[in-house]
Amino acid sequence: MNSKMSNSVSLSELASYFSEDYYHFGDMVNPPETSDQQAGAIWNLLSLAQDSSVLELGCGYGRITNRLAEKGGRVAGLDISPILLKKAEADAAERGVHVEYVLGDMRSLLWRDRFDAVFMWYTTFGYFDDADNERVLREAASSLRKGGRLLIDSANRFAFLRRESPIYLVQRNDDLRIDIMSNDVLSDRRNLERIIVRDGCVRRTQLSFRQYGFSDYVRMLRSAGFETVEAYGQEGGAFTTSSEHLVVIAYK
Repeated sequence: MNSKMSNSVSLSELASYFSEDYYHFGDMVNPPETSDQQAGAIWNLLSLAQDSSVLELGCGYGRITNRLAEKGGRVAGLDISPILLKKAEADAAERGVHVEYVLGDMRSLLWRDRFDAVFMWYTTFGYFDDADNERVLREAASSLRKGGRLLIDSANRFAFLRRESPIYLVQRNDDLRIDIMSNDVLSDRRNLERIIVRDGCVRRTQLSFRQYGFSDYVRMLRSAGFETVEAYGQEGGAFTTSSEHLVVIAYK
């Protein structure tokens, strides 16, 4: 692992990481029943209803977005990866739902005062430096109607600090994905080196994201224009230091 990784991830690095290889192992990491459960949790946490307008930032291949559309939401998804967006569009067509998919940068959104809810799931927030991460929150706030909700799902840094540089192995048939994780306690960033062994080739990518605590979220979200900020554990339970995830919901 490169200990001198930048405090921000470039768009080209994001596109390289979120590639066809990412999709290839998707159902191994998040099988359909897990995605069904997570979509249901998001629906409830955001108090969504039929015809609620919803935007997912960093929607990937649409595993959550398309399920929310099946529940009756009017859904849009934004991602930096054209490869994953094509997979999302194909899945939406197969499910018979309409989702507005947009290729773009979450730091500069097209929409203003449009959505009832915006969410970033599966540690999608924190790729950039602090200034640009806060810019993402301001853009999300601007895209929401008054009274709208923003949900952010992030890894709980307290739980991760108890681990010793974990290595995760994912296998699909003869293909392997090896994730080597480390935590930079000086920059509060989690660094990931991913090794893909597939079709006789070995590919390496890296990703880094900032880990914020709840007090950081409260400060940033209030600065971005949100009035109330709440904390939950994974999928809506109580948040504790041992929770694997911190789920933040902010109200505009």
